[in-house]
Amino acid sequence: MKQIFDFLVLGGVVMIPIGLGSVIGLAIFLERMFSLQASKISPRSVTDLVVKAVREGQHQKGREECLRSNTPLGRLLLAGLDSASRGRDEMRQVFEELGRRETARMERFIEALGTTASLEPLLGLLGTVFGMIQVFQQVVLTAREGAVDPSQLANGIWQALITTAAGLSVAIPAYVGYRYLLARTGRRAMELEEAASMLIDAAWPSDAPAAKGQQP
Repeated sequence: MKQIFDFLVLGGVVMIPIGLGSVIGLAIFLERMFSLQASKISPRSVTDLVVKAVREGQHQKGREECLRSNTPLGRLLLAGLDSASRGRDEMRQVFEELGRRETARMERFIEALGTTASLEPLLGLLGTVFGMIQVFQQVVLTAREGAVDPSQLANGIWQALITTAAGLSVAIPAYVGYRYLLARTGRRAMELEEAASMLIDAAWPSDAPAAKGQQP
């Protein structure tokens, strides 16, 4: 462990923000992975129970199931039940508006992970540039005193490249995690949309009048 630490120290002060970025990125990824579980966003059992209650005309029971779930899906279906008496179109508008809000909540912090993935290689490159400047300054000073030692030059270059390697090592998994979380958010949003469509069909069957103001 000490050898790894000593190796990273050779990268210079730029390794500090690179290290902080790795910690922040990992924290965001783990938090979103936990928060975006299906059981915490769109449990299918809640959809089935609420839709069944509505088909049986037990809207109050459906409301109780929504409140009990305490999930984005529960809030979405509850809003749909509250607007069910105003027709299919009104329900759909409510679902679209609330769905956008819930999707925005699911996407919070994910862009920060994408930003981390973009910044880390730039920080690594910056550290390498600083390191190369120091290397060539040393070469100039050495040349004034005599012959340049190639081994000293090579040693300085590989030390300067440490930050680039570190930046890429953080950026690659961060970007993979960012894309994965976007895909997972998309799946959860689709599940919410499917649940909303099921509730609309249950509240307003295709053979029922869709006029606003008529009770299903």
